[in-house]
Amino acid sequence: MTQERTGEPWMTSGEYGRSLPNFTVNLVVRNLVRSLDFYREVLGAEVVYSDVDFAALRVAGLEFMLHADHTYDAHPWWGALQGGTLRGLGAELRLFRVSPDEIESRARKHGSRVLQPAKDKPHGWRDVIVCDPDGYTWAVGVPVPASK
Repeated sequence: MTQERTGEPWMTSGEYGRSLPNFTVNLVVRNLVRSLDFYREVLGAEVVYSDVDFAALRVAGLEFMLHADHTYDAHPWWGALQGGTLRGLGAELRLFRVSPDEIESRARKHGSRVLQPAKDKPHGWRDVIVCDPDGYTWAVGVPVPASK
């Protein structure tokens, strides 16, 4: 794994790994700075830590990570990552109890792709689907009242 970071991170990777909840998400991204901008400005994520290799984020109680492509140079995905294809196709990251209308507004102001505008859906959510700079999709929504 190639690291471009100089200096020490806020905690060792082992300490961080052992601190994670039972489920978390790790996204491999082309441009960490551009991705951080999306996650802060559109999803309202708190950046717990970031450097040129890695970022730890939190949004609505979800802990997740971003790793820069170069940190995966020894991973079996390396060739596909360098191929430039769309990432995340077939995976939809869902964030519940966050206003889809607010996220859609922020995404449009940010110039981010809105795959599906906010609307009430038959599965009981009002949601919006937005794409991050690498094409990972986030369905963000709130419950709608049950019909009588």
